[in-house]
Amino acid sequence: MFKQDGGIDLINQRAKRILGFRRLKQIDQLVSLDPALPAVIRSLEPDEGTQIQVKDPESGDLVTLSLRATRFILQHESLTLVSFQNIQSELEAKESEAWQNLIRVLTHEIMNSVTPIASLAATANHILETLVHTSNEFSTASEPVRDVKEAVQTIASRSQGLLKFVDSYRKLTRIPKPDFRIVPIKELFGHVVPLMSPKMQEKGIRFCHNVEPETLEITADPNLIEQVLINLLQNAVDWSDANPSAEVTLRGCLGKASRPVIQVSDNGPGIEKEAMEKIFIPFFTTKQDGSGIGLSISRQIMRLHGGSISVQSTPGTETVFTLKF
Repeated sequence: MFKQDGGIDLINQRAKRILGFRRLKQIDQLVSLDPALPAVIRSLEPDEGTQIQVKDPESGDLVTLSLRATRFILQHESLTLVSFQNIQSELEAKESEAWQNLIRVLTHEIMNSVTPIASLAATANHILETLVHTSNEFSTASEPVRDVKEAVQTIASRSQGLLKFVDSYRKLTRIPKPDFRIVPIKELFGHVVPLMSPKMQEKGIRFCHNVEPETLEITADPNLIEQVLINLLQNAVDWSDANPSAEVTLRGCLGKASRPVIQVSDNGPGIEKEAMEKIFIPFFTTKQDGSGIGLSISRQIMRLHGGSISVQSTPGTETVFTLKF
């Protein structure tokens, strides 16, 4: 709640956490969070709402705040009460739901169209094979017959390839509900590290892993979280491949507010700013042979756990993916 001169009369602890301030006396102090924020707050009309993107003071990630203002008179003085709400998780949930609905429709229609084509192509190929072996009029040495056979085989092969491709995207809509239990992070690492170490050694990548404190636990579905970690570590391996002094680190620790955190970091080429804003979007990939679903699935898994996944990257120096529980 602030006065007409911008002086803050009252602010609760929740607002301080959202804004990242221990003490806040003037609206203008919010320029450190976002240069436009003080002006946005001052310009709010009674019962008017707006949204603004700012950096989360804890993680440094961009989050969306919903602002709403109410004005009233108290002891002959005009005051404005502004409510702040971090709606980033709600926006991400809506975005994820929209993508899943789109993927369901697209994959359903594509599967319905391609499946009979694949079946007919396989049948036609079988008929041609039979005719070649049973009729003197058909011979693989005949150029027209050979061309038709190759064309049918290509259709069959590409149809099967397209079906497998589409089926991989259906995984985005088939993530099982987590089977929660208390899991020591050290136990998770004990399953993931032996799987990834041979790949690291083969490519000459130094692989470091540690948990501090060693007794650190999370409430999670271990199978789903292991899937996320394997995906992140595989990405780190792929991007560190060309670095002769490549290093990948898997770390478990306590973050701010004593929340358990798992981080996967590498010293690869990093992620450009333009790509950073898109890497969790389904189908987006910076790899030539990437599918664009790994990080999308990882984000959905973390959301099902009531947590989050974020990334910080300095091109040419370091990339860090952080899982918060």
